[in-house]
Amino acid sequence: MRKNLKKLLEYYKPYKLLFFSDMFFAILGALVSLVLPLIVRYITNEVVYLELNEATKTILILGIVMVGLVLIEAGCNYFMVYYGHMMGTYMEADMRRDIFGHYQKLSFAFYDNQKVGALLSRVTSDLFDITELLHHGPEDIFISIIKIVGAFVILLYVNVPLALITFAFVPVMAVYAYYFNRRMKRAFKSRREKIGDINSQIEDSLSGIRVVKSFANEKVEMKKFSEGNKNFVKAKSLSYRYMAGYHTGLGALTTMVTVAVLVGGVGFLSSGALTVADLLTFLLYIGNFTEPVKKLINFTEMFQSGYSGFERFQEIMEIAPDIQDAEDAVSVDNLKGTIQFENVSFRYQDHAEKVLNHIRLEVKAGEYVALVGASGVGKTTLCSLIPRFYDVTEGTIRIDGIDIRRMKLHDLRNQIGIVQQDVYLFAGNILENIRYGNPSATDEEVVCAAKRANAHEFIMSFPDGYDTDIGQRGVKLSGGQKQRLSIARVFLKNPPILIFDEATSALDNESERMVQQSLEELAKNRTTFVIAHRLTTIRNAKRILLLTEHGIEEEPSYEEFMKKEGVYEGRGTYGRNSV
Repeated sequence: MRKNLKKLLEYYKPYKLLFFSDMFFAILGALVSLVLPLIVRYITNEVVYLELNEATKTILILGIVMVGLVLIEAGCNYFMVYYGHMMGTYMEADMRRDIFGHYQKLSFAFYDNQKVGALLSRVTSDLFDITELLHHGPEDIFISIIKIVGAFVILLYVNVPLALITFAFVPVMAVYAYYFNRRMKRAFKSRREKIGDINSQIEDSLSGIRVVKSFANEKVEMKKFSEGNKNFVKAKSLSYRYMAGYHTGLGALTTMVTVAVLVGGVGFLSSGALTVADLLTFLLYIGNFTEPVKKLINFTEMFQSGYSGFERFQEIMEIAPDIQDAEDAVSVDNLKGTIQFENVSFRYQDHAEKVLNHIRLEVKAGEYVALVGASGVGKTTLCSLIPRFYDVTEGTIRIDGIDIRRMKLHDLRNQIGIVQQDVYLFAGNILENIRYGNPSATDEEVVCAAKRANAHEFIMSFPDGYDTDIGQRGVKLSGGQKQRLSIARVFLKNPPILIFDEATSALDNESERMVQQSLEELAKNRTTFVIAHRLTTIRNAKRILLLTEHGIEEEPSYEEFMKKEGVYEGRGTYGRNSV
């Protein structure tokens, strides 16, 4: 907890001036609220007994002073509400920047085991509660301490026995708060986890809404949602039960303070140990005493909610990226593309069996290599090792003789272009999606890349051309159109190494023909790996690698592959149109 609190406090550093200004006005406002009842006591104790003219003059002066104090207090409150909240907003933005930046650093292995909705909740609702704590927490603590201590000192000055009766309730409240705090912390953490779960379920269902509707499974999704919703309600119910006990008990105790002051005050009045003016002062200060107690109550609730959110925030921030630059990483540019696999083995996290075993392979710069084999033998995995989406378990991969683990990750991936079967296009227009391959490219360069990818013609058929909005994930485009945009992105990137991961397997014949032409144009003079399930995709391959669970078993030429097609059928080939 100490470690987490230290990291939490570091977010104040860029805003020290704003923080101390906020604290100054919080303290000033608290002091003003303590002074006002003293002026009332002075009037009731002293001024009312003066001569009429003098009393009137004094009351007018004190009235002006009180109005001035009220304006000062109002100014303090305005500063705290506006600038205090802005400080919290700045810190929330900083935290969101940090966690989003950290998400970008984490590898595929991390995302393989995570739900997007749960990750999203840590960037939204969790951060809001954290920054509410960072803003209101210090204010509430300072204001409460000043008011409680100030009220205690003043009431001791007015009447010691009655002051002791009043503050006898403080330790009782503290014990009561501590009891419920521990339970609320667990309840709030559970509630956050359930919020993350239901966010994940909603995100998953909405992302796959076309699949849901195509199978007419709306009721199935509602059933799944209802189950998650029930768990969420159950978690909230528990947290609210503790909150109810917390607020009810402390509310009753603060009311008991007023009752105790009235009962004790009447007794002291009858014995002559207390004046009516002093009893009135006590009653006025009851508000100054109970208000900070309530603030502390709210702070403890806020702390539990905010701190549990920060714990979840830190859980992510403390996950070290398992793939990152080595200390001696070198910058690389304009690689030729010679790739060597030296005794490479790989297995996924939490899996005992290796997907790849002792792969030895050398691909020369500019070679066109096709990977064929049954599903699950590791074709995609092998290609995913080249840009270090995963790191090898054993062995070494070299590009142009350099171990890829000694290359700067950004530079390495900048030298590799990937065209996948499942194309991901971002919400926005066509121009923005092609330019994603090279954010600094000009409009002319984007158009040139689109022409080389055979995409310019269909783009210009839209009324808005390159400014056409394609919808979420490019839902307004056909499969072939999306694929050609993804190829245009890679043209714009212009890398020396290419990976085609079943890029045409989901397309119809006409779309495949257009995309295949684009791929062949793109592959010229580049080191190219093709993962293929169709013979048309590997027709131009200089080498064909038959991958099995034992590794690279054979390297037939295209002609040899066609002659022995029947032999290969049992090893992952499926007739004339697929391999």
